[in-house]
Amino acid sequence: MRKQIAAFLFGLGLAAAVLIPAGRVHAALGEAEGSVSSDENALSAKRVSKTVFSGYTVKQIDSDAISVREYVTQTGLIFAVAWNGVAHPDLTPLLGRYADEYENSLKNAKRKHGHRQFHVETSRIVVEKWGQMRNLQGRAYIPALIPAGVTVDEIR
Repeated sequence: MRKQIAAFLFGLGLAAAVLIPAGRVHAALGEAEGSVSSDENALSAKRVSKTVFSGYTVKQIDSDAISVREYVTQTGLIFAVAWNGVAHPDLTPLLGRYADEYENSLKNAKRKHGHRQFHVETSRIVVEKWGQMRNLQGRAYIPALIPAGVTVDEIR
C-alpha cells in the first residue's frame, strides 16, 4: 500500500512539474539589458552567468525548470533570447512589444501534425520551438538587431 501511495505521489509531482509553467520572465526583445536582473527573481534563479563574445554578451539565468539565455548587443539591447527546459516559457514578456505581432502570426500559421519543430516568422521577429518532453528548446530573435558578424546559429 505504501508503495502505491508513493508511486501515486511521484506521478502527481511529475505531472505537476510538466504542466505548471516554468515561470515568467521580464526581459524583452529590443529593450535594454537592465531588465535581465528582474528575470532572476521571476525564475527563482540559482545561478546567473555572463559570457562575452565578439560583438555581443550572453546572460544566462538558470532555475530548476528552465534555462534562459539573453543575447545583448554591445550597445545594451537584447537582440535574441534562447531557452531550454521542461517547458517553454511564457513568450509574452520575452517578446515585449513584438508579442502581439507574434500572436497574430501564430494564429495564421499552418500546423504540421507529427512535427516537433515550430517556426513563426514575421517581418520583424523570428520564433522557433523544438524538442521533446522534458527537453524543450527554442529561440526568438530580431534579425534587424543581430550584430554584424554574428550568425543565427550562434543563438542557442
